[in-house]
Amino acid sequence: MRPTFKNAGLVTLGVILGVAVTMQFSALAHKPVADGMPIDSLRRLADAWHLIRADYVEPVEERKLLPQAIAGMVAALDPHSAYLDRAAYRELREGTEGKFVGLGIEIGQSDEGYIRVNAPIEGSPAERAGILAGDLIARIDGAAVKDMDLDDAIKRMRGEPKTKVVLSIVRKGVAAPIEMTIERDEIVQKSVKGSIVAPGYAWVRIAQFQEPTVADLARKLADLARAEPALKGLVLDLRNDPGGLLQGAIGVSAAFLPKDAEVVSTNGQLADSKARFYASPDYYMLGRGSDPLAQVPALFKTIPMVVLVNTGSASASEIVAGALQDHRRAAIVGSPTFGKGSVQTIRPLPGDTAVKLTTARYYTPGGRSIQARGILPDVPVDENAEDDGLNALRMREADLQRHLANDRDAEDATGHGDLQEQMRILALERTRKPLEFGSADDFQLGQALRHLQGLPVQLSKRNTPAIPLARSAP
Repeated sequence: MRPTFKNAGLVTLGVILGVAVTMQFSALAHKPVADGMPIDSLRRLADAWHLIRADYVEPVEERKLLPQAIAGMVAALDPHSAYLDRAAYRELREGTEGKFVGLGIEIGQSDEGYIRVNAPIEGSPAERAGILAGDLIARIDGAAVKDMDLDDAIKRMRGEPKTKVVLSIVRKGVAAPIEMTIERDEIVQKSVKGSIVAPGYAWVRIAQFQEPTVADLARKLADLARAEPALKGLVLDLRNDPGGLLQGAIGVSAAFLPKDAEVVSTNGQLADSKARFYASPDYYMLGRGSDPLAQVPALFKTIPMVVLVNTGSASASEIVAGALQDHRRAAIVGSPTFGKGSVQTIRPLPGDTAVKLTTARYYTPGGRSIQARGILPDVPVDENAEDDGLNALRMREADLQRHLANDRDAEDATGHGDLQEQMRILALERTRKPLEFGSADDFQLGQALRHLQGLPVQLSKRNTPAIPLARSAP
């Protein structure tokens, strides 16, 4: 999917809820409210419900009214709190578990209004059926997808295991649409990938923080050490990683920090939201199974590191980047991050529904709040050599309505530029080939490697504020 931009008049905001979320799952009882229930307000709600039932122009599904009222109440708090109906709650659990039932394709909206296949997931039903990157999906079970909402398309392609869906595929160079019948199956997503990108230098990318992420990272680091015994440097790529589970962020940080080093702290109303989290299995394993980081070679505690970030790096990504930055374990390279410094806790409700509620702010080991500010890079580097200004237009936490204020620092107040300049930048973006992270064309990765190698780096042309590398830890 294309990035989200600040000017909603130019590019639709799209779905921000469910993206850039650091989550904890909890079944704890809610905090008692001393002043009791607001009876007058509840009466007004009941009166409104009766009025809608009696007076609305056509019959209303009564069972939907109160859930929609709950959804509106929660959504009014901040951009990341939400009421989750059965389907949304199920999808959230699937996302954090790293598996779902479907076809196994990464998709986005095409400029023509169709659904574009960015890539089939390795070993998925879509890959086995012959779906290729760049294919356009024109119909799903006969329903035209022209200008169909992306979420609707996803729901149509997901379903029960062993059921089938028929896709009409438009492929470049093929005159007629290709009809493919694909059987749905459970898809296991890999949130970690990596490779040796130069002699002595490894690259590891985390796409999202899910339940298997820490174990997947441990296996990948062990594999890389076997493939390149003389490793001299590591790039940890968190670009466009929207976050995920808090425990995953703690575990990833623990792979590179000394044992028991502080990773993050949180503060909120509840007693259990005032906490500090350390690089210890007690904080990322939660008493389940054996520690996967035990298999990680000791060299990853000391090897020179760069963490790559951009505006799409949010929440759990910012926890990791902030921890490694404050402990001076890694240089942060790239552009300022999204700035989501809040924790969402999932509180289950009856009927297999839940509320995703913001319960705390989080802080780096040095006490910095990232909320609405983000992690500033030590080495600011643009996304490409030309720097077309695209990153400055991307949506950040500080641009969202009703976002939480930063309680320890002034918020960012960067200008957006004039409308004509924004239009020029966006028109240029539509002509650019999508970047494949980790490829030979990845400019920021190339600059990260140069930094590790002690070579000159092409710094940002936009005077991005940076934290001096020689600073003392706060």
